[in-house]
Amino acid sequence: MNTNSCKKPLIGLIPLVDIGRESLWMLPGYMEGVRLAGGIPVMLPLTDDDREIGQIAEQMDGFLFTGGHDVSPEVYGEETLPVCGELCPQRDRMEEKMLKEALSADKPVLGICRGIQLVNAVMGGTLYQDLPMQHPSDIEHHQTPPYDKVAHEVQIERDTPLHTLLGMDRLGVNSYHHHGIKRLAPGLRVMAKTDDGMIEGVYCPEKRFLWAVQWHPEFSYRTDENSRKIFGAFVNNC
Repeated sequence: MNTNSCKKPLIGLIPLVDIGRESLWMLPGYMEGVRLAGGIPVMLPLTDDDREIGQIAEQMDGFLFTGGHDVSPEVYGEETLPVCGELCPQRDRMEEKMLKEALSADKPVLGICRGIQLVNAVMGGTLYQDLPMQHPSDIEHHQTPPYDKVAHEVQIERDTPLHTLLGMDRLGVNSYHHHGIKRLAPGLRVMAKTDDGMIEGVYCPEKRFLWAVQWHPEFSYRTDENSRKIFGAFVNNC
């Protein structure tokens, strides 16, 4: 019997960082979303060491880029405005290197919230540093608890992997962010957007699996089948 065929994929999760408490942590929804989809979630160390990142990229079967701090405007070549939130430079450095390693090896990647922003910035796009100031809208992009409730809808683009997976044109999603994609990176394609024009889902057709969403399936996976399907599509490709 080939025991390798029975092994579940190892999914590396970018750690959340609490600078004030000098701690690394993880929301259980990221872990459970991956685990229930058939993967083994592994919270990674916070490191920007090239050798360590190379070894991690080799050993993991896929990567989940989690939410958290604002992406530094330095990543996409802009000046940091006063409206930009708290930054974590070491996390920016780690994620930029880890994403490039993952893409080079064609390892599956799923980005959530900050994850979609990081993917877009590293691949050559830009971000709004504060939606209320730079992209005002009547749509609620920064909801209050509970975070598993629908805040707005997104239009799912036809002929995209997300439309194929879910089989629907519109999807109700939760929302908790003040950054957002301004200029889409070359190589990425839109999978979903809001009625105010914000890009909320992207993929890279040149890669085996590179998806990223602006909403939070890690909060809604328990009650929302579509959130579970997104985790499932990611883990299955790992």
